Amino acid sequence: MEILIKAKYPERIICLTEETTETIYEIGAQDKLVGISKYTVRPAIASKEKTKVSHFTEANIKQILSLKPDIVFAWSDLQANICQQLIKEGVEVVCFNHRSISGILSMIKKLGSLIGFNDESQAYSRTLEDRVLSIYQSNINHTKKPLVYFEEWFDPLITGIEWVSELVEIAGGREAFPEYAKHSLAKNRILSSFDEVVERNPDIMIASWCGKPFRKSRVIERQNWDEISFVQNEQIYEIASADILQPGPAALTDGLDKLNMIINNWRSAN
Repeated sequence: MEILIKAKYPERIICLTEETTETIYEIGAQDKLVGISKYTVRPAIASKEKTKVSHFTEANIKQILSLKPDIVFAWSDLQANICQQLIKEGVEVVCFNHRSISGILSMIKKLGSLIGFNDESQAYSRTLEDRVLSIYQSNINHTKKPLVYFEEWFDPLITGIEWVSELVEIAGGREAFPEYAKHSLAKNRILSSFDEVVERNPDIMIASWCGKPFRKSRVIERQNWDEISFVQNEQIYEIASADILQPGPAALTDGLDKLNMIINNWRSAN
């Protein structure tokens, strides 16, 4: 019997998070995509033309299996249970677990390589890297670097993850809680009290409440927060979680652009 040995790339792909979906569209591989997360907003067309099979920590396993995927892409420990169920059903699963800008760029390259779009993903990664570097270089010589407090959640207070902290620095700011940023799990980025923020007295606050609408009043009413510079100087902003808390292209494009604009506006006023 003659056995033909030839590499075969996935033809039916499911993405359980938005960043891999966005990447697949950006590199032109969307025809391979058969299932996505219900929370996908980037690109907008994806939610109109692809089957929705999952929330973030829950998925319709039967529906996923009915789509007969060649590979499923997931992200982080938060989707470990979904991955386990699919693996037990014989599905090939790749779960990315990156938390940094370099990790985002690496994910893009790996994904492209896995699905037969290596050249396209390498080129796209370089494009993103170049734009990040350009913004960094435009800010590197500024002497005014505001202290920035990024709030990922409000009860309890959770500070920004590593790629957000890195983006703050690239945009010309200083991370208010750098010692927390390296922790990949949110439970390890919880502040002990409101007083921690008061003591550091940041110049800017940026909120992104992970899919929940931001309420500025909840910030201003916090005990002793009227003493903080960002309250006194009205430097409180929101960036949509889809733009900055997605560990993929959006954070390096829209997320970074909004950070850069906020910090440049602060610099102009000071």
